Amino acid sequence: MVVTIPEFAFRWIIPEIIVAVCALAVLLIEVFSGTRNSRRFSAFLALFGACLALYVTLALWNQQEDIFYNLYTIDDFGTFFKVVFLVITALITILSLRYTERGEIPFGEYYALLLFGLLGMMIMVSSNNFITIFVGLEIMSISLYVLCGLLAGNLKSAEASFKYFLLGAFATAFLLYGMAFVYATTGSLDIAEIADYVLSGDFYLTPMFMAGIAFLIAGFGFKTASVPFHMWTPDVYEGAPTPVTAFMATGVKAASFGAFLRVFYTALLPFMEGWSGILWVIAVLTMTVGNITALVQDNVKRMLAYSSIAHAGYILIALVTGDRALSSSVLYYLMAYTFMNIGAFTVVILLGKKGEENTDIEHYAGLAKRYPFLAFCMSIFLLSLAGFPPLAGFMGKFYVFSAAVKAEYYGLAVIGVLNSAVAFYYYLRVMMYMYFRESEMPSEEINLSFAYMLVIVISAWALIHMGIFPRDFLLLARKSVDIFI
Repeated sequence: MVVTIPEFAFRWIIPEIIVAVCALAVLLIEVFSGTRNSRRFSAFLALFGACLALYVTLALWNQQEDIFYNLYTIDDFGTFFKVVFLVITALITILSLRYTERGEIPFGEYYALLLFGLLGMMIMVSSNNFITIFVGLEIMSISLYVLCGLLAGNLKSAEASFKYFLLGAFATAFLLYGMAFVYATTGSLDIAEIADYVLSGDFYLTPMFMAGIAFLIAGFGFKTASVPFHMWTPDVYEGAPTPVTAFMATGVKAASFGAFLRVFYTALLPFMEGWSGILWVIAVLTMTVGNITALVQDNVKRMLAYSSIAHAGYILIALVTGDRALSSSVLYYLMAYTFMNIGAFTVVILLGKKGEENTDIEHYAGLAKRYPFLAFCMSIFLLSLAGFPPLAGFMGKFYVFSAAVKAEYYGLAVIGVLNSAVAFYYYLRVMMYMYFRESEMPSEEINLSFAYMLVIVISAWALIHMGIFPRDFLLLARKSVDIFI
């Protein structure tokens, strides 16, 4: 691979530059003009920035280049994740158009922070160095700390922001300690150089290096909401503005797993036998705790929060195998998971109103009678989350469990299947309320605006298309992980 000098490297990071410039422009618009029209323009500028960056990012497919003295890399793995992040941000921006007015959220700050969070995610998955991974993580995290608390006068929102900030600071410390211990043992922060050194024959496995691996698992475990680092998830997901919750449940999780994969499947793969056992235990605990706790939730946002914990456990199954070729199942699963969650959270937004989120399961009673199309789409999202064929969620679980079977982790695959069976209960419970329960509350009109319906239709179509025709998407995922093989 050719190492490009910085003067000519900026053309490779045009998508990141577009996102950063649009974020700054949105802030300036809010500062110098606070009218209603300018606020709408801020939203459309954020959407335009995400779409333009997506177009430029797609042109980087099949390109491989290390830039900025190996601090940053352009490859299909990073490009795949960037496309996912940009699609997420575009959909979140569309469904936020009405929500920001209803929740009295500051327009400029909101959309700028969304774009800065996106920028951090893009940096994380394309970093070849612990320093740039940490920079991306902090840009993403600081943006989200503020986004969680943007609901004016809402105590739950303030609590969510405060909890996420405090626990996120601890997780960041763990991650930094892990990076420091690995650096102290290997003398390098470059992921590829660490991999070369540990295979050179001059490396000796020390307690400090093993502690570094453990701290890295703890740091990434917090961001992926894996047990026992998951305690922040239900409170933060419930208290944050619902579009932000969808952004966290999809974008943050995908970015964290992307960085997780790059670090552990490049620098730390020779020690797979050690960290694989730890991840085996974490995967089982994450699936089981997430699903069992979700069974007793009456608040749909909290239920989806525990559901996201369980799905992190399913994704960890593929990481446990240590097979770089099978890691493509992680990318496919994350892509399907994106549309499942964004669609479900959009329906949650639609059932709410100003000052009342209406996230209790009782508010879903009789929804099929009043809004049959909305109930039908919500059923698609819930059944896909449960893993019902032929939807994308089923194919995602099929590939993940197949990876475990191919790697001879039969017990882990069986535990995953049993957890999926348990999950059917709480997803079908919501459907039962929608179709077979009469509402005991006064009927309220739902604002079925074009923006909301567009996001719902795109998400439902993606899940059906990816489930019936998974081959093309899986081939893209496999092409993206060729860098590990």
